[in-house]
Amino acid sequence: MKTIVAAIDFSDATDLVVETAVAQAKAFGAELHLVHVLEREPAYTAYGFTPDEFPAMHTFHEEAGRRAKKRLDAIAADVEGVQRHLVDGSPLQALLDYVKENGADLMVLGSHGHGMVASLLIGSVAEGMVRKAVVPTLVVPVTAS
Repeated sequence: MKTIVAAIDFSDATDLVVETAVAQAKAFGAELHLVHVLEREPAYTAYGFTPDEFPAMHTFHEEAGRRAKKRLDAIAADVEGVQRHLVDGSPLQALLDYVKENGADLMVLGSHGHGMVASLLIGSVAEGMVRKAVVPTLVVPVTAS
């Protein structure tokens, strides 16, 4: 095992996902990548807009990227030798692509356990990663205290 990818969403799952991924990386002597996905700007055409007619979304996306980079850098500062990456896209597809493109051997991510109804309505990145996994996927359960 040479490369481990940990998906970071800045939720209550983040600390446990990082802790678990760091432990796995140390155990296997693997390189660790912390990855956060910035969701793309909404499709303007569905609402009759072109991107030029709705520039506030560009500004919002740029600011979200700056804030995400700052948070990711802060988390990575506590982990020796870690790589950190911001990627754009739909979370599930962006993570699947990142894993393939970087030759990852293991994916680590958190599961919030929102239940079946929430998963049906809003989807679950963890569930999608397990269903479409191209590498072993370690799902770290996170429960509310």
